[in-house]
Amino acid sequence: MELTNAIPDAAQLDPAQQDTARVEAPELQAVELVVFDWDGTLMDSEGRIVASMQAAFTEVGLAPPPATAVRGVIGLGLEEALLRLPGINGDVSLTELIAHYRQHYLVANTTPTPLFEGAAALIEALHRRGLLLAVATGKSKRGLDQALDQTGLRPWFHATRCAEETASKPHPGMLYELMDELGVRAANTLMIGDTDYDLLMAQNAGVRALAVGYGTQSVARLLEHKPLACAPSLAVLSDWLLR
Repeated sequence: MELTNAIPDAAQLDPAQQDTARVEAPELQAVELVVFDWDGTLMDSEGRIVASMQAAFTEVGLAPPPATAVRGVIGLGLEEALLRLPGINGDVSLTELIAHYRQHYLVANTTPTPLFEGAAALIEALHRRGLLLAVATGKSKRGLDQALDQTGLRPWFHATRCAEETASKPHPGMLYELMDELGVRAANTLMIGDTDYDLLMAQNAGVRALAVGYGTQSVARLLEHKPLACAPSLAVLSDWLLR
């Protein structure tokens, strides 16, 4: 399969095809820092996010937003995401909605959210090869800390940025701050994510980007923002990065 706009949506591939798809590897020379999005890129958290958001709306007396609408804002900071969802009225404060969402996502649901298969092995392998690794996410700091501890991935990451610590995607602030903290130039940084918010943030920061097509947004939507490539599976992404 050539690396063109003909790359199929991962949803159109069966699991065997996703793992064996032959995709031309993108040019990844001179990469020193790899920055990962979290939800939909490393962690399969879409279902938990949707359920928590819909429950939060119900508890404050609002009609829950459709799952498609919630999926469309995954990747943004929580406040920015809420402002884009239908159904919010002036009688309900964002603070109240945020509190209910976090209660459901962080407290009520005690089952750890799974990583995508192979994600932990990829992160450990990249770390052992001497690459700097970071996370840029729309999650809260509390949410990311919980996920890093539950998955055991904390030791492999050198730095993280969450939406509440700086400007939300697609503003380049997260990448600027991570590059400054770790002493890496934009030319030597690679952003990996499953949403156009990730790709636009990378463009705004002058950073190269890889998209993944197994997350929350369609491959067609991702390719509009001209990433180096779009990996149809985490297995293909791992092959590109570890080659």
